[in-house]
Amino acid sequence: MSYTPELVAELEILALFNLDNTQEGLKVHHTATPQAIAAAKRLHDKELITQVDGGYLTSGGLQAAQHARALLTVLGVTEAA
Repeated sequence: MSYTPELVAELEILALFNLDNTQEGLKVHHTATPQAIAAAKRLHDKELITQVDGGYLTSGGLQAAQHARALLTVLGVTEAA
């Protein structure tokens, strides 16, 4: 298994969600990079977010975002990076 650019883009979108407030959504604007727009659509297709352009995390999306955040923490990635 390898980390493809598409997978990394999906992980980056998941990492943008505020896990301290699940009522706070995310909007991927049409001016975002094509990679981010496509990643949001794939996350929606996987039923991890509620809208094609972001929205809110589903229960599965919340779990995925928590795992993504944990991985970033283990790897020592800071939020400012």
